[in-house]
Amino acid sequence: MRVCVIGAGPSGTAVLRAFSSAKKKGTEIPEIVCYEKQDTWGGLWNFSWRVGTGADGEPVHNSMYRHLWSNGPKECLEFADYSFEEHFGKPIPSYPPREVLHDYIAGRVEKSGVKQWVQTNTAVKSTSFDEATHKFTVKTSNVTSGEETTEVFDYVIVCSGHFSTPNVPAFEGAESFPGRIMHSHDFRSAEEFKGKDILVIGTSYSAEDIASQCYKYGVKTVTCSWRTAPMGFHWPDNFSTVPLLESIAGRTCHFKDGSTKEIDAIILCTGYQHHFPFLEPSLRLKTANVLWIDSLHEGIVWPDNPKLMYIGMQDQWFTFNMFDAQAWYARDLILGRLTAPDRATMDGEWKKWKEADLLKPATDEACIRYQAEYVQRLLALTDYPTFDIEGVVQCFLEWEHNKHKDIMAFRDQSHTSLMTGTMAPKHHTPWLTAYDDSIACYVDQAQPLPCD
Repeated sequence: MRVCVIGAGPSGTAVLRAFSSAKKKGTEIPEIVCYEKQDTWGGLWNFSWRVGTGADGEPVHNSMYRHLWSNGPKECLEFADYSFEEHFGKPIPSYPPREVLHDYIAGRVEKSGVKQWVQTNTAVKSTSFDEATHKFTVKTSNVTSGEETTEVFDYVIVCSGHFSTPNVPAFEGAESFPGRIMHSHDFRSAEEFKGKDILVIGTSYSAEDIASQCYKYGVKTVTCSWRTAPMGFHWPDNFSTVPLLESIAGRTCHFKDGSTKEIDAIILCTGYQHHFPFLEPSLRLKTANVLWIDSLHEGIVWPDNPKLMYIGMQDQWFTFNMFDAQAWYARDLILGRLTAPDRATMDGEWKKWKEADLLKPATDEACIRYQAEYVQRLLALTDYPTFDIEGVVQCFLEWEHNKHKDIMAFRDQSHTSLMTGTMAPKHHTPWLTAYDDSIACYVDQAQPLPCD
């Protein structure tokens, strides 16, 4: 038996870790081949200065930018089988910079001994399923040499994520705007906007964080434009909140409430598309970014063909440990420890979860608890280490409270690990004046480097 894993980010490496765990417990596992088009694992948590198209001619996958710190407590995403304390040898503060989180992700898979399963610099070009043989044909290309290969697999697990293909709306007059218009996918550094008047369109995490980053690095003003509802934070005095952008005339942006603002740069924090061009159309997931995504049984299994699975495709409160729970479930289906029900049962269960999603209150707590229940259900079906789900919920709620109390200071707070029970130490420098994002400064508490 052969299993193809597409992507070696947090979702893909969760699958590798799941099979490694089973193997170490004496279970015979299938051959695992993981294709990763970047030159290393880590997925979205790798940083690249490139935007648009990479040196290999492939679309740039990364959305990371300089100075990015976790926008949620590390205690809410901690692996149940590999704590931050185990990795770094000591407790660390609660909101690590990107480099620290990447090191943590890589550390677990390195410890798992799964490197030989990963083929880096390898882009999947097409994936098809043969109804006669009940096998997948996966065609790949080495992005460095151009060498193409074709392999046959019994199962395919898609772990390519859904934060790399931007959703870019059009606005009247955008073609004549004399400043910069970019999607958040191409945002790389807040320093670029020092002293400028910027417009941030959108209200999700990227809008919240990019606006805060630009404030930290000296933006003149930030105008936050919303479509459905404003973010609702207590922003600094040089922020303003307006309804959706309606049109652009020169540098003048016109909003739906009739107000205007002279703008130097527009940043579109307008979300991403679920995009899988490397799968034949009959295998492609099509869904909005919601908690209970379209079609998938248990949020994982493609109902038309249970030999195809997706990991990490939901809108996310829970992240790394939810990917683990999904990966363990997918693994156990492949190993025969679990059995996918018939199509009618799948559809009935999907409908039940979807109705619960639609009927829940429109509050953050309701969304968090909904996803917590989903994760708890998956944990109960496998041997993934259990952890305090309610404790994670409470940590999320505390985080939300801290953000609404002071959006620029919530990263200065500490939380307790649900895996070790240890309270995180405070970082030596408040986030708003912490310009050194290195592991040495954050983990080893070295003297921070000065800001240029």
